[in-house]
Amino acid sequence: MIFSGDWTNKMDPAAPSNEPGVRTNERISRLTLILGLVAALLVFFLRSHLYAAGIAVGTALAWLNFRWLDQALAVMERQATVQEGAPAVRVPPGTYAKVVGRYLLMAAAIYVTVHYFAVPLVSLIVGLLALGAGAFAASIYEVISGS
Repeated sequence: MIFSGDWTNKMDPAAPSNEPGVRTNERISRLTLILGLVAALLVFFLRSHLYAAGIAVGTALAWLNFRWLDQALAVMERQATVQEGAPAVRVPPGTYAKVVGRYLLMAAAIYVTVHYFAVPLVSLIVGLLALGAGAFAASIYEVISGS
C-alpha cells in the first residue's frame, strides 16, 4: 500500500485495509479477472469467438458472484460486531437480496447467453472456474511470499 498506518475508518467498506484477509480477497478478485480474460483472449485467437465470449461472460459472473458474496459477508460481520450482545443481529434486507440475487443473476445470464447467443455451455463453465484459478494463484502467492 502507498499509505501506512491506521488512518482508515474501519467501518467504511471502500477504505483500504492492511488486514491480510482483505488483501487476499482483493488479490483473488484481480487474479480472477486477469486469468479469465487472458484465457478468453487466447481462446479467441486459437479457437472461436463464441467460446471466448463464453469464457469472458463466465469470468465476469464468477467475479461478480465473488464480489457480492464478499460484500454481503462484510456487512453481516460488521452488523454482528456493532450489535454485539443483542439477542438477534439485524442485517439490512439488501444484503439478503445480494446473497440470493447473485444466484438468480447467474442463472438468468447463463440461460440468455446459451439460449439466445448460442455460446457453448462448457465455455461458460470454464469462465466460472476462473474464480478457482484466481483463488489458487492467490494462495500460491501467499505461500511463496509469506504474507
